[in-house]
Amino acid sequence: MSVSNDLELVESFQKGNEASFNELVRRYQEKVYWIAHRFVNDHDQADDIVQEVFLKVYRALNDFRGDSGVYTWLYRITVNVSLNTIRKQRIKDFLRIDELFDYPSEESERPDKQYEQREQKQLIEEAIQRLPEKQKAVFILRYYEELPYEDISKILKTTIGGLKANYFHAVKKIGEFVNRAHRAH
Repeated sequence: MSVSNDLELVESFQKGNEASFNELVRRYQEKVYWIAHRFVNDHDQADDIVQEVFLKVYRALNDFRGDSGVYTWLYRITVNVSLNTIRKQRIKDFLRIDELFDYPSEESERPDKQYEQREQKQLIEEAIQRLPEKQKAVFILRYYEELPYEDISKILKTTIGGLKANYFHAVKKIGEFVNRAHRAH
């Protein structure tokens, strides 16, 4: 997955080798899916976003100049398509919040602990869904994808200082939301 290999695939595609595009899809399809899924929190919508992302990539690949890495370019497209999907969803006034975390509990013998963990994860997901779009994008890319601020800066085309502030505010808002929910119980 080296940068030079990605650029070689792009150049090969630009020379007419369709198989190069298929290789890019194979390399990045799963990563694009999980980025999209974290934004929309829905399997079917994430699949739709993946298709839209790679359709856009296919159409734009001949014009790709390599000013950024292919990986960064794909992330930027994925974030933009994901945010557009969320905007469309809001326009339709249909915002589903499903549980993103679906892995088994370490304390499977204790149903009370399982319930608490599910409830906590659901609260966190709900808090993330309520964040302003920019904070949500920064939080997902930094926390879940563990991308360095430099990469996120390229993807979102913003300053590192601005990203850090957005991340700080996102974490603070998530914590406040979860704390308010616990006090309400």
